[in-house]
Amino acid sequence: MEIDRLVTGFDRALRTLSGQQAAQRPTPKAPATSQAAQAVADVMPESDKQHAGALMRVNHTGEVCAQALYDGQALTASDSVVTEHMRDAAAEETDHLAWCAERLEELDTRPSLLNPFFYAGSYLMGAAAGLAGDKVSLGFVEATEAQVCKHLDEHLAQLPESDVRSRAILEQMRADEARHGNEALAAGGEPFSAFTKRMMTLVAKVMTATSYRI
Repeated sequence: MEIDRLVTGFDRALRTLSGQQAAQRPTPKAPATSQAAQAVADVMPESDKQHAGALMRVNHTGEVCAQALYDGQALTASDSVVTEHMRDAAAEETDHLAWCAERLEELDTRPSLLNPFFYAGSYLMGAAAGLAGDKVSLGFVEATEAQVCKHLDEHLAQLPESDVRSRAILEQMRADEARHGNEALAAGGEPFSAFTKRMMTLVAKVMTATSYRI
């Protein structure tokens, strides 16, 4: 059984890093976007396009990390219910990953070259959280998702106004992430201290700064 889980995890890692993860839900669209507004979005100034592309590269890296975290936690969870919780959340994160990858192509840019390293580090962190116990692991999910929501709020504020495509994706991602955090606490997660969350914020800033450029 453990070997099967490791093989499955390895396969998921390869598909995540190679861009072969497929979304189950359609890419979010801005509900009231007119054809004129969409046309503006498709001909953004080059500086806006590059900035939007860099922001979406950061978000794509965040989703790579999310896949790794959930897979690591699912591997070491002691309760099968917690394992299924991680798998269900990872399925929605797969949608986010595919949406971000699609948007990167539309913006003529690439994923971060550092994604393999971020994946490996995140997988180890997720596995360690799982080994610490299911309550800690679920609490880690809530703390992580809270960080992600703050990060997405910042990116929504920074996106060029004309980039309605990216905005629709990030808004749906934020709604999903907030729900994942709430569900983790409801499932018995132990809230993390303010100090621990600040340390997690520092780590997240390193990832954000590097993936924006590399």
